This record gives sequence, C-alpha cells and structure tokens, in this order.
Amino acid sequence: MDNKKAAAMFKAFCDENRLRILELLREGERCACSLLEEMQIMQPTLSHHMKILCDAGVVVGRKEGKWMHYSISEEGLREVRRCLDYFTEHSDRIDERSCCKE
Repeated sequence: MDNKKAAAMFKAFCDENRLRILELLREGERCACSLLEEMQIMQPTLSHHMKILCDAGVVVGRKEGKWMHYSISEEGLREVRRCLDYFTEHSDRIDERSCCKE
C-alpha cells in the first residue's frame, strides 16, 4: 500500500466542506458554479477543496467552457475501499515479533 496516496485519500474525507461536496456529487455531475451557490463559499475556497478531492482520486473534473464540472470517480472510490480494507483487515495469525513472550 502506498501510504502517501492513502494519506491523500483519507485527507479528502477529513473536512466537513469536502464531505458536503461529496454529498452534492452523489446526485451526479455538478458545475462549479452550482457548487459555489449551494455551498455559499468563495471560488478560491472551492478550488482548494476540489484540488484535494481530485488529487485523492475521489473526484474527477472536466472543463466545459469557462466552468469545471465535477463528479465522483467510481474507480477512485473503489481504491478508497481497497485502502480502507487493507488498513482495517484483521489477521488471526500471531505476530512472532511481539515484544511480550509468555
């Protein structure tokens, strides 16, 4: 597992504004102008959050005219799920490197 990529993915989910953006994108692709209006934030703030979401691979953007249109990346979400499974999967095997010996 690439820990740098994993940290970027988890960072994408660690802000209530980004979670709200993801909530809005669940309904389908949205124009940045629509997100700005719905979120009642300034364009630089939206750009900051979208960069984090896009860098994490969770959201993809495409330019149409002067506006960006964003949607959730299904492949990105599959990668997040794989990452979460990797870090939370429990192993029943005994770790021989344990410092406590009985």
